[in-house]
Amino acid sequence: MKLEVLNIQGQQTGREIELPEDVFGVEPNEHVVYLAVKQYLAAQRQGTHKAKERNEIAGSTKKLKRQKGTGTARFGDIKNPIFRGGGRIFGPRPRKYNITLNKKVKQLARKSALSSKVSAGKVFVIEDFSFEAPKTKAFADILAALKVADQKPVVVTSDYEKEVYLSSRNLPKTKVVRASDLNTYEVMNAGALVLSEGAVEKIKEAFAN
Repeated sequence: MKLEVLNIQGQQTGREIELPEDVFGVEPNEHVVYLAVKQYLAAQRQGTHKAKERNEIAGSTKKLKRQKGTGTARFGDIKNPIFRGGGRIFGPRPRKYNITLNKKVKQLARKSALSSKVSAGKVFVIEDFSFEAPKTKAFADILAALKVADQKPVVVTSDYEKEVYLSSRNLPKTKVVRASDLNTYEVMNAGALVLSEGAVEKIKEAFAN
């Protein structure tokens, strides 16, 4: 599988880059993609929610009234959950939402996501580029030239490019990620995937190991 390499003006360079079929041309497996996205979103949850239970409430432990003979329900102390300010019954406790997936499932999910984007014509390969200083307008011009500015683009670089990253921060729905950090959720959430030539090589290396 080959894709045209474009320059940052959105013009063809006359060169093509080879995309491995076993990464960008597999039959997408929707279920493993679902599992990988579910794992990613679950990992974003902090799980720090907490409500005080009866034994954690500050208050008197004196029994409010006698047990029998009042004709009404029995009451313990003021920390009873039925009273305002009392403890919470079965309230939330701190917990982890992490989901475990094995390596092969996660790899298949990434391959499925990349393959679905290629088949939809939403993957673009551009020459490696960098900025001497952060320039939001220059970065916006690149996206406009590629006609992906309004498609929630994800730009994938071979390594951390500070100036490129800073140039993208003020552009809504635009994200810059390293090839090593690219995950299934980022791929599926992107309207368009813009890969630098170096990023393609990094992706090849990642799946070769």
